[in-house]
Amino acid sequence: MRHRSISSRIRDLLGMKSVPEGHIAVYVGETSKSRFMIPISYLNHPLFEGLLHLAEEEFGFDHPGGLTIPCSESIFHQSYKN
Repeated sequence: MRHRSISSRIRDLLGMKSVPEGHIAVYVGETSKSRFMIPISYLNHPLFEGLLHLAEEEFGFDHPGGLTIPCSESIFHQSYKN
């Protein structure tokens, strides 16, 4: 019988979704935020690096919570489709 970890059970109770291996959760939006799971390899893509630079300008490096990208969802989608 396999037992789930305590952290896994806590995430379930709190309604938190786990992030698949090799991915990172990012929050995208200008007012309301949507959560996206992206492959870690995207962090090196030049278009995504531009979005990270926007986040740095908006929030700095000392931002509470998850990685937040301050752009519209449509711009975010375009950045990783190219």
